[in-house]
Amino acid sequence: MDNSEQPRPVTPSRGRLAERLLPGGEEPDPRFTLANERTFLAWIRTSLALLAGGIALEAFTSGLFIEPVRKGLAVLLLLLGMMLSGGAAVRWLRVERSMRTKAPLPLPFIVPLLAGAGALAAAVVLVFILWR
Repeated sequence: MDNSEQPRPVTPSRGRLAERLLPGGEEPDPRFTLANERTFLAWIRTSLALLAGGIALEAFTSGLFIEPVRKGLAVLLLLLGMMLSGGAAVRWLRVERSMRTKAPLPLPFIVPLLAGAGALAAAVVLVFILWR
């Protein structure tokens, strides 16, 4: 038997969904995949904190803020939490695809959004605390 006649090693399939989401490329080192997953989970924890903050703001700060401001801040935090959880999933997928194709890692576009919205919410809260 020469090299052309030897059977190829069979690589186990990850399933149809994985094949659709992560087409082509080669399997990265599991340590990098797990690190990507830990980063995803950190984004999700931050998202849950923002959701909890929005709920707490609406539920417990009626004496501190006038209603439109309180509702606006609560909605801002809830929307941020929702966007962050969706963005975390997109980021995980983009990084995983980049690692598989040995392409440069994508920029985290969600970071400036989160920083700007967080700074805006903090500024509004600061103004109202100083104003009282």
